Amino acid sequence: MNGNEIAGRGGILAAVVPGQPLAVLEQAARLADDLDLPLVCANVDPDRYVVSSYVDGTVVALPYDPDLPEAGEERFDPDLEAHIRNALDGRGIPYSLQQLAGDPAWALARLAEDLDARYIVVGSREAGLRGSVREFFNGSVAVHLAHRQHRPVIVVPLNPQPGAQRLPWEDPPV
Repeated sequence: MNGNEIAGRGGILAAVVPGQPLAVLEQAARLADDLDLPLVCANVDPDRYVVSSYVDGTVVALPYDPDLPEAGEERFDPDLEAHIRNALDGRGIPYSLQQLAGDPAWALARLAEDLDARYIVVGSREAGLRGSVREFFNGSVAVHLAHRQHRPVIVVPLNPQPGAQRLPWEDPPV
């Protein structure tokens, strides 16, 4: 089932990325099952920008870096697809995969609008210095989504820390 087949049905949109813990997909699938709605798993390539998109869901994108390959149809990561299929097949939840390009928050909000998604499910930021640096420059996808569109955004904690423990991005005590 492609994303356009469920358009207008008010499904659940889950942001998925390679290497992401299974928690985001599991929670999105649980929500879709509880509400008897289809699930759309969307991956966004932030290193490319959309040149054109078609009614069948095909996206053509160019890299921001001129040294990368030219325009081409965006293809869903085969390893990520296998990971998703392994987690969802046999659960009885209709789902589809969508490959997007560009700013993750903008691309997800646009797809949510096209699908008339009921909820957007994303993971919390990565713990550690790499995740903190990326978020400092790019901002939080969840925060951008929460402020730029009208759908509820569900943030799944990926690495919860005990209450008294300082988070990696918090300022050290003075």
